[in-house]
Amino acid sequence: MDDGRPVVALESALITHGFAYPANLETTFRMMEAVRAQGALPAVVGVWHGTPTLGLSDDQIGVLAADPTAHKVSVRDLGLTGLRAGHGGTTVASTSVLAARAGIRVFATGGIGGVHRGHPEDVSADLPTLASTPIVVVCAGAKSILDLPRTLEYLETAGVPVVGWRTDEFPAFYSRTSGLAVDARAESPDDVASIVRAQRSLGLRQAVLLTVPVPDGDGVPAVEVKPLIEQAVTEADAQGVTGKELTPYILARLVSLSHERTLRANQSLLVNNAIVAGQIACALAATAPPAPTPQR
Repeated sequence: MDDGRPVVALESALITHGFAYPANLETTFRMMEAVRAQGALPAVVGVWHGTPTLGLSDDQIGVLAADPTAHKVSVRDLGLTGLRAGHGGTTVASTSVLAARAGIRVFATGGIGGVHRGHPEDVSADLPTLASTPIVVVCAGAKSILDLPRTLEYLETAGVPVVGWRTDEFPAFYSRTSGLAVDARAESPDDVASIVRAQRSLGLRQAVLLTVPVPDGDGVPAVEVKPLIEQAVTEADAQGVTGKELTPYILARLVSLSHERTLRANQSLLVNNAIVAGQIACALAATAPPAPTPQR
């Protein structure tokens, strides 16, 4: 970063809580290689022995991937990591905060959190964090198990621009389409860089949410995944699964109910998002002013 090279942040909650071993390790290494192939450097963010850390080594990633005791670390947990002392996987919210404070401009993930279906009071910490964190978040939209219209309404209220990557429609994670419109369409990395430059020149602190559809052929059509989501949500309600355990439970059930189609779609979109993020990081490094001085 001191040399001005493009860097892409990657989260680690997908390692500790997103996939089972060894799929978590394999998917992360594929994402890292995808970033490098675009000319950028990957920086996996996580908590190591109670310390928030950017740029975990391959060995550290391997330990996280095999550690069943690792914590899931959101923004509220960052101040508690020292007390917990162990390892942790950072979510979209906490990864965004840590990366932006270090001066990293781009972050690649799968799908952001949002407003939960049937529980509008249950709002992911990802949303308020995006409203106050200047970083480009490359994702496949919000997880399709969520209330997507309410999630977009929240982002609009918070002033977070939702940009479609070569699409006019908000992706629905496993599915390429949702029937919901984005705020603008970007055709190239330079388009995204120009949005970032305009936003920063006005002193705006919101993230830019760049939404990338799952690669054609790898997604699960919305009409097919919808009844599976409804079944998984019903089962979660019946078993009293709530709070931070709800999303991992539903995602795991979908893998089983879809005969692993959602798993394959998830892995495909993660690698694809890493590719796009690498391209965006390179465009920003070439055209944008220097990143803010990292906050120590």
